Amino acid sequence: MKKSSKNKRGSGSGRVRDGKQQGKDAMRDAKSGTAVSPATDSGNRWTFLTNHAHVLIVLHREPSIVLREVALKVGITERAVQRIIQDLEEEGFVKREKIGRRNHYEVLTDQPLRHAIEKHKSIGDLLNLVSE
Repeated sequence: MKKSSKNKRGSGSGRVRDGKQQGKDAMRDAKSGTAVSPATDSGNRWTFLTNHAHVLIVLHREPSIVLREVALKVGITERAVQRIIQDLEEEGFVKREKIGRRNHYEVLTDQPLRHAIEKHKSIGDLLNLVSE
């Protein structure tokens, strides 16, 4: 009986496994040059904020950033960023304006956060909390 061959190519998730890059979106450590993702860069396997929050923060800081750069900063695929931005637009948290060949994103900071526990705070409050 033959063993089925597994796909040896990366899943495109941008994750790092056994020190090898798994997809185009993996970031490189400045000192060692090894591939790392932003979530694991600090040695943590989870973060308090979701990828939706991370994308929102990046768009607020750099409204004209291209999606590939957002993906690299957040540590997810470009396609995942597209889906998140679609979610944020549909729910009224972000407006997208096409300027030439590029998009410009406006984060609507007066919108309330979504969960019942945090509804008394706005997107702007969250962004102020994590701003540099």
